[in-house]
Amino acid sequence: MFRTAVAATIAAGLLALPALAEVSVEKLTMEAMEGMAMAERSGMFEGRSNHVSSGGVELQKTESGGYVVVLGEDFMLDGGPDPHVALGRNGEYDAETELGMLKELNGKQFYAIPASIDAASVTEVFLWCNVADVPLAVATLN
Repeated sequence: MFRTAVAATIAAGLLALPALAEVSVEKLTMEAMEGMAMAERSGMFEGRSNHVSSGGVELQKTESGGYVVVLGEDFMLDGGPDPHVALGRNGEYDAETELGMLKELNGKQFYAIPASIDAASVTEVFLWCNVADVPLAVATLN
């Protein structure tokens, strides 16, 4: 009975979980996203503004109909003061499509695309420096 009450309290959002539990939930979410999404389009990063970047990126559609940008295991960026992940259309960066700050300079990463963004019209994934207002890398999606 106690177990059921605690589960109901957690589900209702009335009991905060410790930070360690949040990390575990995030890791499980990322693993679940891998198995529940299919690549619709993909591309390879190329550095811009004297930066070096490489590796793959995919635009994946989830079983629930949402979209996720997935940076591949081979992804790398040499750095930048304020790198953010954003989207573009027809070679143009769109600041309204920012998905968040780049989590790591290397490796697999997931960025959910809000439903308010028309993911079907996206043609590029940008790594953008907000401080300098320049692209650090771009991947054209095919």
